[in-house]
Amino acid sequence: MEPTISLNTISISFSDDSLVLLNLCLGFIMFGVALGINTADFNQLKKNPKAVLAGVGSQFLLLPLLTFILILAFNPHPALALGMILVASCPGGNISNFFSSISGANVSLSVTLTAVATFLSPFFTPFNFDFYSSRVLNAGDFLTSFELSFFDMLKTVLILLVVPLILGLLFSKRFPHITSKIEKPIRIASMLVLLGFIAVGLLKNLDAFLEHIHLVFLLVLVHNGMALLAGYLSGRAFGLQGDLSRTVIIETGIQNSGLGLIIIFNFFDGNGGMAMIAAWWGIWHIISGLGLYYFFQLRDKKLTARNLS
Repeated sequence: MEPTISLNTISISFSDDSLVLLNLCLGFIMFGVALGINTADFNQLKKNPKAVLAGVGSQFLLLPLLTFILILAFNPHPALALGMILVASCPGGNISNFFSSISGANVSLSVTLTAVATFLSPFFTPFNFDFYSSRVLNAGDFLTSFELSFFDMLKTVLILLVVPLILGLLFSKRFPHITSKIEKPIRIASMLVLLGFIAVGLLKNLDAFLEHIHLVFLLVLVHNGMALLAGYLSGRAFGLQGDLSRTVIIETGIQNSGLGLIIIFNFFDGNGGMAMIAAWWGIWHIISGLGLYYFFQLRDKKLTARNLS
């Protein structure tokens, strides 16, 4: 049966005050991420340069390319396709550090990749989105109507990600004792606020979301699986094994979909099709991250049992 609610007409609206609060929320999240970054973590750039290159390459080169190929294969609605490209263009999310810590991955490398990807995202996020979105069939009307500007998006990503990240690094260096006390509460509080915004956005368009969930669920399921595959292939290409390979897989599979949502609200008037992809990504990559944890745990048990036999 054809959907009765067109994706062309769905829009998740936020007031100007709510949008400002949402932008501040993401900046607050990145500030909290920076509080947990130790400058020693960046030694991974020297210690494991291949792993850093593999992680950055899988996120900003391989994943967007595979996403475009996936779109050509599935030919989804333009709004859904643009949502997929936007998520694939975002840097890794900070929740990847948590999944790395419980999955036997390299936490220092995970933190380094999160920081490096965030610093590179002001260029790669708008570039990849601009490059691939202009090649999506029938997406031109969406892009023209919203007058998307590469430099406007670059400026927004720079302000929302890099500035609070730098401020957080400076704060943690200047006030280490205070940082140790507030880091965890800040990260928990900011993530809960962001999840609240996602929930409100979905509830405002619950009927439309339920009507199209079968499309969104399948696309995000396959897309996230492709992201994990991109991390695996990139690690293999650079000869990574063990915890380094796991880290690249996790970093590529956990995307900063919160940034994607904020870009959608800032540049696309809360386009419902794009927002449903980004919002469901934010939920699904937590599920897939837990799935990876159990997979790696089972694999480690089998390897341990084999070594003992």
